Amino acid sequence: MPPFGSGNLREALWISSTRYEYRWADGVQIKKPIEVSAPKYVEYLMDWIESQLDDESIFPQKLGAPFPSNFKEVVKTIFKRLFRVYAHIYHSHFQKIVSLKEEAHLNTCFKHFILFTCEFGLIDKKELGPLQELIDSIIVPY
Repeated sequence: MPPFGSGNLREALWISSTRYEYRWADGVQIKKPIEVSAPKYVEYLMDWIESQLDDESIFPQKLGAPFPSNFKEVVKTIFKRLFRVYAHIYHSHFQKIVSLKEEAHLNTCFKHFILFTCEFGLIDKKELGPLQELIDSIIVPY
């Protein structure tokens, strides 16, 4: 298994010899997906999410203003990409989080994230593969 999160060119997640690789494209400044390190992916993602949230044509701020017809698709893309960050954290940094005795915080945040995601159908099941076992342990009890 290659080292992850150490400045390598691509963020790759390995589970049971299955490889997951995420590339960045925002469709505006970067139209063709590019290989980036995990820290760069998170930087691009947070900047992109901020721009989506600040865009009043997507997230109206005036009371009664209509949401666009593609609103759910935008939200689904945000959640899919945020899930990739959780997947990277669990696969590349979980041992460090455990050593800091902070896993309960991560697990609680992820549990809320995944329950909300499942309740509103925000991520397609095929995208959840990297953390499917963990997700199953969260969903089954409910």
